[in-house]
Amino acid sequence: MTQITASQVNQLRKQTGAGMMDCKKALVETNGNIEQAIDVLRKKGQKIAAKRADREATEGVVLALTNSSHNAGVIISLNCETDFVAKNDSFVELAHTILTLALNSECEDLDSVKGLSFDNNMSVNDKLVEQTGVIGEKIELSNYSIIKGGYVGSYIHPGNKLASLVGFNNSFDGIEDLSKNIAMQIAAMNPLGIDESGVSQSIIDKEMEIGKDLARKEGKPEEMLDRIAQGRLKKFFKENTLLHQVYIKDSKLIVSAYLKTVNTDLSVTDFKRVQLG
Repeated sequence: MTQITASQVNQLRKQTGAGMMDCKKALVETNGNIEQAIDVLRKKGQKIAAKRADREATEGVVLALTNSSHNAGVIISLNCETDFVAKNDSFVELAHTILTLALNSECEDLDSVKGLSFDNNMSVNDKLVEQTGVIGEKIELSNYSIIKGGYVGSYIHPGNKLASLVGFNNSFDGIEDLSKNIAMQIAAMNPLGIDESGVSQSIIDKEMEIGKDLARKEGKPEEMLDRIAQGRLKKFFKENTLLHQVYIKDSKLIVSAYLKTVNTDLSVTDFKRVQLG
């Protein structure tokens, strides 16, 4: 039997993150061959992943990141089964690594992120399967979004359970603080769109029906229902569209007015908000 050294075990642990005993067993099985041992651990991860496929992975982290030029930003949700794992440094580090890879490649969708090369000729998806074996919980990349623009800002709420991105039409001195404020607004107030045009027709139709039903129950005449519902719809837009919402840091301003106090030519072009669960 090949003698397995502590340095071999440590090398395999550094490459895979697997436990010491799992690494030693894999090395014994492969007579000390590191690459073959990695495959053994990966297969173990596949078996565990198959067994836990029907488990719910509702814990995890949500992270956002922009590039150094601030003209692109991405946001991901990496999920696991328990909050204990979600708070583990190695799990958070894994999420950060995937986040950075996705940003550097400016991936357009979730499948593209999963297909990226992680390390050791392993894809991101393969790495997640491997880490399922290491951690013993279902791990999945459940959400990914990218924004590009003249300037992109980001915000991660403390605890890594909620993050947001916001894109603007241009950049200027001082936009960093403004972008963070707007990203925080998006995280806190969860708008449905930038303005009315960003709200789907199905939601508008639903709100109109709700408005008419409420007015009907209040005994309002049938011929007045549409007008009353339209009034309630305007209130809905004020509460649920970014530019019309009350600015969270100054209740005397709505968001569009806040933007104009800083730069009259500035406009929001896109935003994303992801929350765990």
